[in-house]
Amino acid sequence: MWGIGFALEEHTVRDARSGRVVTRDLADYHVPVHADVPALEVITIDETDPHVNEIGAKGIGEIGITGITAAIANAVFHATGKRVRDLPITLDKLL
Repeated sequence: MWGIGFALEEHTVRDARSGRVVTRDLADYHVPVHADVPALEVITIDETDPHVNEIGAKGIGEIGITGITAAIANAVFHATGKRVRDLPITLDKLL
């Protein structure tokens, strides 16, 4: 979900004069919703690591996100013939 949002929807808008963030809350900031994301499979490993945090859980979602945006950008390129190098990939950048 993070990769889809990063590649296609999420964009922080700043005021050109002051540099302040204009998209301050989720009302103005687009993130993927359930209908935007294909089925996901959550895999857990039966291993406890008491040194990581209080509940012993580790997450690796951030590691896998780096390749997702590139894969989506390549898929858009192969589908449209237009290479977009600035995220998020939006319709105005393809036209």
